[in-house]
Amino acid sequence: MTRRQLLKLIEEGEGLITEFKQRFSTHEKIAKEVIALANTRGGYIIFGVNDDKSICGVESEKGEAELIKLTAENYCEPPVNYKLHYLEYKDKELVIMEIPESDVKPHRIQDYLPEFDIRKAGVYVRVNEMSMLASKEMIKILQAQASGKSLKHYEIGKNEKIAFEYLDTNNTISVKELSKLANISTRRASRALIKLVRANLLMIHSKDNGEDYFTYVG
Repeated sequence: MTRRQLLKLIEEGEGLITEFKQRFSTHEKIAKEVIALANTRGGYIIFGVNDDKSICGVESEKGEAELIKLTAENYCEPPVNYKLHYLEYKDKELVIMEIPESDVKPHRIQDYLPEFDIRKAGVYVRVNEMSMLASKEMIKILQAQASGKSLKHYEIGKNEKIAFEYLDTNNTISVKELSKLANISTRRASRALIKLVRANLLMIHSKDNGEDYFTYVG
């Protein structure tokens, strides 16, 4: 990363792919940000920058690097791959953690469980400039994305048709809305919408409050 690229990221502010940290706080808090970026589109955590974009620098590049390594390897399950960049700006040292979008989603906060438990897993995703807990629907879609398998032969049933009819006159639909419209359980409504996402017919989105909604692709 060049100094120009770094300053551009800082000027753009925190967002979907960028998180600022004045300093390393706790392993758990940093792990949440790391996991969210890896589960979404990847991005950067810049240590030594305040939320208001002012540059304060870090006390020790080596110290930050050791804490980051421990977090990525021991507090994220599975461990998250990353690269570190070190840049100096106006005599202040910055550490940039570059995190690629992961091929082994979903990552979760280390819980030491022998198997992934969707009811207990601390899976985070990036929503605008925030890292938020993923819904069960989002987790299932992350799992499907990691498997690389989309639904190519999928029969559109009654519930799916109801969803399409609703979307023809509304921009979005949620699990609760489909459940009410089709008079089915939220579990069945969730399953129907997830399958439509996997078939590349719908897209899932998250609001700032963590609620999910679905739209047509495109």
